[in-house]
Amino acid sequence: MKRYLGLLLATVWFSTAWASADVYDFPIDNKFLATVVGTPPGFRAELPKKIPLKKRSITIFEDREVPEALWYDAELRYSETLQKGPAPLVFLIAGTGAAYSGGKNVNMARAFYQAGFHVVSISSPTYMNFIVAANSTGVPGNAHQDAEDIYRVMETIWDTLKDRIEVTDFYVTGYSLGGFNAAFVTLLDETKQTFNFKKALLINPPVSLYSSISLLDRMLENIPGGLDNFPQFYNRLVEQLSRVYKKADTVDIGEEFLYQAFEAVNPNNEELAALIGVSFRISSANMAYASDLMTDFGYIKPKNITMTKNSSPGELEQVAYRLGFTDFYHVYFFPYQKAKNPSLTRDKLIADMSLTSIEDYLRTAEKIEVMHNMDDIILEPGQIDFFPRVFGDRAKIYPLGGHCGNMDFRDNVTHMVNVFSQ
Repeated sequence: MKRYLGLLLATVWFSTAWASADVYDFPIDNKFLATVVGTPPGFRAELPKKIPLKKRSITIFEDREVPEALWYDAELRYSETLQKGPAPLVFLIAGTGAAYSGGKNVNMARAFYQAGFHVVSISSPTYMNFIVAANSTGVPGNAHQDAEDIYRVMETIWDTLKDRIEVTDFYVTGYSLGGFNAAFVTLLDETKQTFNFKKALLINPPVSLYSSISLLDRMLENIPGGLDNFPQFYNRLVEQLSRVYKKADTVDIGEEFLYQAFEAVNPNNEELAALIGVSFRISSANMAYASDLMTDFGYIKPKNITMTKNSSPGELEQVAYRLGFTDFYHVYFFPYQKAKNPSLTRDKLIADMSLTSIEDYLRTAEKIEVMHNMDDIILEPGQIDFFPRVFGDRAKIYPLGGHCGNMDFRDNVTHMVNVFSQ
């Protein structure tokens, strides 16, 4: 979400562990606002501003033929933040459409490095660079296949590290879709045993991928007049933020300014939901475009068109933004999976792409814990009950925070680190 709001601000610049509400003092009780602006200044955990974070790139498939239009994504980008001596290592998996270098991953890296961990950050399997460089089929979304692809990335990165550092234990965590992925990665590790993860932490994961993407797609209905009126909606918000920016005492467009701006603009819940929907629509468009170019399926790009490194997405980009996650599922993902398994039904695939499909494992896997919010906007009513029912006291459920809005809050960061430090 902050990635999209950064785009807005750049435009301005250039033109049962149920946490009790009476002791949990996260300051935003609006789930949409919390999702958009995150943790306000003064409530965030104190983390080091500078850490030895190094950006790296690596080849996952030596013989991969990358479409010319996606040449810049041929190598997988990731980051490593290493201690000088022996230490445990934690893998961080980014959320839907997010890069290894996104704000949430960087802040988690700061927290875990401060606590004495080596840290490796990787992008979501739905991120364009991951789809091009590391997805084995070019089609993300299959929980088990994505886990295998993520695991392969982890193993390949570990091969570059094992002669340079000493690791005492391995851990894995992720937020949003990354939390969902972490569950399936941990299950896969039970068989492969390359890492034998000591602990896994799922942060704000969906229960069912399909129900969550449906919720996110429907948020765009909150744009007055629908998606056709997005330009007017966008321009009005930019104009409002411009007025706040002109009154600002500083030119630093960071989280503090962002919070102050939204306090002043005071968008309503429908506008906030629309912004969230637009942010995820950008992610789905990028995902679908990269995947379609990798497979030449004909979902966005007609099969008779060849894209080169000098080609402009042009009209294809507009088509991509018109298509949501559920369109991707029904028109592309399901037909692709059914071609591999003719007996597959839509309902069966939906059921398979959910945490309920591995409920028995999650119920008994003492190494896996969950951190979630009662008011998470990507969960259908009642879905939050899945976590205390399945995980018991391995589930920490906070009363507020929206979707990942409280990840930087001091209590949440303390709990996140403590899960891996006990």
